[in-house]
This record gives sequence, C-alpha cells and structure tokens, in this order.
Amino acid sequence: MGDVREPRDGATRPTLPYGRQSVTDEDIDAVAAVLRGDWLTTGPAVRQFEEELSTLAGGAATVTVTSGTAALHVAYAAAAIGAGDEVVCAPMTFVATAATAILRGATVVFADVSPETGNLLPDAAAAAMTTRTRVVSAVDYAGHPAQHDELAKIAHDGGALLLDDAAHSIGGAWQGRPVGTLADITTFSFFPTKNLTTAEGGAVASPIPDLARRAAEFRNHGLVRDPDRLRYPDEGGWHQEVHEFGLNYRLPDVLCALGSSQLRRLDRFRARRAEIHARYTAGLSDVDGVRTPVTLPGADPMWHLYALRVLDGRRRDLYEHLRANGIGVQVNYLPVYWHPVLEDLGYQRGMCPNAEQFYAEELSLPLFPDLSDADVDRVIDLVRGFF
Repeated sequence: MGDVREPRDGATRPTLPYGRQSVTDEDIDAVAAVLRGDWLTTGPAVRQFEEELSTLAGGAATVTVTSGTAALHVAYAAAAIGAGDEVVCAPMTFVATAATAILRGATVVFADVSPETGNLLPDAAAAAMTTRTRVVSAVDYAGHPAQHDELAKIAHDGGALLLDDAAHSIGGAWQGRPVGTLADITTFSFFPTKNLTTAEGGAVASPIPDLARRAAEFRNHGLVRDPDRLRYPDEGGWHQEVHEFGLNYRLPDVLCALGSSQLRRLDRFRARRAEIHARYTAGLSDVDGVRTPVTLPGADPMWHLYALRVLDGRRRDLYEHLRANGIGVQVNYLPVYWHPVLEDLGYQRGMCPNAEQFYAEELSLPLFPDLSDADVDRVIDLVRGFF
C-alpha cells in the first residue's frame, strides 16, 4: 500500500497512504517462533495475548477473535441480542457496528452524533431509548473516547447494556479510566491500519463474568466444557456440549504472537500518533476553510484518524488535489444508514443531521507511527497551498 509510485511534477514520488502497519524484525521473529512450535492455534500464544489485553483493559476478561467485525458479532451474541430487540447506534462508524446487530435479528435505531467529535450524543441516545432497547452502541470515533459515563447511565437506567466499539481507541482513556473499562462490553479491531495489528483480528472485553463467558463460548462454536454446566454426565475428557449455537471466530497463535509483539510498542505508537496529530493541528489551525479536531475535557485519545473538517463544500476538491499529489487521504465514514442495504430496510437520509454534516466535511489525513515529520509537513503544505 505504501510502495505505489506515481510521477508528480516530473518526479517519481511515493504515494503516502492514510494508514499503514508498523512491522519490525521482532514482530516477524515472534510469528516465526510460533510457526516452529507445536501450537498454531488454541495454544499458549492466544492465552498470553488475551492476558496482556486484559491488563491493558483494566482487568476486564478478554477474548480474542478473528476481526473487529467478529468482535461486534460476538458481543451482540454475548448480550443475547435477537429478534424484537433494539440497539441504539451511532451512525458515524463503519457499517459493521450496525450490520452485526441486524444480522442477530435486532432493529437498529440510529442516534445523532456530536458535531465536534462525531461520537454518540448522550441526549440523542436517551431520546432513542425505548422499552425494547437492549444495547447502546457507542463508537470512539477517530480514537477519541465517547462520553461513556453519561452513556452508561442512560443505558443502565433503561435496562440496557453499553457497548463500546473501540476499534479506534485501544490504549486511550476517558476521565482517567482506560478503554476497556468504560462499558459493559468493549470491542477492539487489529486491522493493519489500526493502532496495533494482528493482520486481521479483534477482541471482546467485559468486566461482567457472564458476558465474558458467553463471548468465549460463541467464538468457539458454543462449546461448553465446564463440568458444572454440562446437561448430561461427564463421559470423559472429550465430553463437551453445545447449548447455544456459535461460530468459529478463534484467532490463531500465529496472529496472537504478532499482537503480543505489537503491544510492547503500543505506548510508542500512541506517543507518535499524538505528535503527528499535534503537528497537523499546529500547521492547519489558522487555515480558513478547515476545522481541526477537538479534544473534550477528560479525554485521553489514542488517535487513529486525523479527521480534518473541510468547509464550504470543498471536501471533494481537496480530496482530489491531495490524491493527485500522492497523498492517500480517505473519508471516514458514510453515515451507516445511507448504504443501500439499510435504505432497503426503510432507513432514510436526514435522520441524523449532525452525522450527515460531519460526513460532508470529513477528510482523514495520513496518520500512522512511521510517518515522518517531513511527510506530515508535505501534507500540511499541500493543504495550505490548496486554500
């Protein structure tokens, strides 16, 4: 992704992606060690990675899975979401946050977002609650944690659980509490552009033992091995039962070893992402025609995106200008209910005006740990030059 070269102004220059994994020889050695061993899956590297993630998530029990999407599916299954249930969801997110709930048979009710952060607005979430609401799904957009204290109260007062889609925010904190402890159930993504990677992968964390147990069972076909929960007498070491259907969402040792190696550099990743984010803001905050991201009091973000806001309807022009100059900018995201598959279910544009305005202005600038200051300055100069 970072090796494509295009001629610009008579020169050959690398195309700069908006996100990119950071892989070192230590990462490769960690994976190779597993390949030389006896366990490729369901082995010690899985347990080690889950224990390390649990520590990072403030002690919440953690279950690894095959992707961030799988994590969401597992989380909704752990919460026993099904037909007749409602899930309140932020629309400024990747489609999987809503799709996995719909695939469980639930009805998704979209609630509007903050015009500043793109995160779920507590007042909007409260207004969307009904007696059928079982889960409120907040998203830590761009790595800035949502207002989870207020959202948790809203969810719990309505008899619902709070889910934190923390695909962008692992390693961040809100009001001094680490991501992973802010909600009843939290999902992570380890896609290559995320804050740490296992190539593909994700995890579910919960401080509630029953939710964690149900998540662990669902990601492993629903198999039950606990002798105290078996319906029939234990016939031997092979005896296991399926009480509820699950799927194979197990993350193998090979990828968990990569995750453990990456975790050792998470603080470094976090610091470098913060430096890049601050450099963009310093270089662009005085530019007429754009708005730089905000950080709310109490937020300690793990910046995954630099979500520049481009005003006066010029987002597409700036996008094309930067792309033409080798800068791989991106837009995150189309409001979920704008996708035709949601439109076919009866959702209509205009439901969440803040989210739609946020989308109309948002442009993600390159942000990843190996990005050099010179590359950041190049992006800044191109944006300033455009305006």
